[in-house]
Amino acid sequence: MRYGFYLPVRGELATHEGVVETALHGERLGFHSATIADHIVFPTESRSRYPYAASGIHPSRGDALEQLSLMAFVAGKTELLRLITSVMIVPHRNPVLTAKMIATIDVMSRGRVTVGAGVGWLREEFAALHAPDFDKRGAVSNEYIEIMKKLWTTSPAEHQGVHYSFGPIRCEPRPVQRPHPPIWIGGHSDAALARAARFGDGWHPLGAVEPEPLAPPELAGKIEILKRLTEQAGRDFSKLTLSFVGRLNQTADPVPMPDRKLFTGSAAQIADDVEAYRELGVSEIIFDFRTPSLPETLARMDRFAADVMTLTG
Repeated sequence: MRYGFYLPVRGELATHEGVVETALHGERLGFHSATIADHIVFPTESRSRYPYAASGIHPSRGDALEQLSLMAFVAGKTELLRLITSVMIVPHRNPVLTAKMIATIDVMSRGRVTVGAGVGWLREEFAALHAPDFDKRGAVSNEYIEIMKKLWTTSPAEHQGVHYSFGPIRCEPRPVQRPHPPIWIGGHSDAALARAARFGDGWHPLGAVEPEPLAPPELAGKIEILKRLTEQAGRDFSKLTLSFVGRLNQTADPVPMPDRKLFTGSAAQIADDVEAYRELGVSEIIFDFRTPSLPETLARMDRFAADVMTLTG
């Protein structure tokens, strides 16, 4: 099993020291990847509900660092970590400019970029950015992903679509990775699974949270749907990477059943959860070790690496 961790993008850790120390510490400990979340602005008032918290409220105050800028910065500070957008809200950015930025980071990182892609949930953020129609964000995302793939694999390239057109143009240099940086589709709705089947090199859902636990039996059902949809699209399901994002609460003592939540409890209990997901074909699990304190964040990474990674690596 490979493991990843979230980089600080907001709050007290989102500083030069916080980002660099977290990234380098994870690289030294043998983590495979570092992930970077994506929000550009937050409305002061919103009716949009955050789908991954029981409260429906996102914890950010609007203080998030920009995703691709931060990825480029971390690429220059590290040598081994894969750098994952988790996830990039595809309709927020011009697709041609986004393709160029990602290709540039891939070249300068020597091929360490993975594009986690999603469609977004915050209607008011779309409005503030003058992004495409929020209610058409799924179709727009699909077309933008097509555009990026074209620009990464063909030169000159052109595109005449419903939501965007151009060409013929050259957009070089191409990414180091061939045919292009892996695209992992986030989300687990029917539309997200269809998107992963059609466009994805991997599926990258978030689970182990109260509204959407995606426990192994539920995930197994989603994987079966994804497999069927992938085969219907004429693609090879065995080539898709299954990556899972979970919430971690490692404790010194075991947590008694039946109240224990996924990835909660002792190292042995968490290792058992990891094995359950490995049996389903998951090859990478990403956890969030961030706390307001940099020393405590690094200590949590240390404990996990020493205990859980040793048991399951």
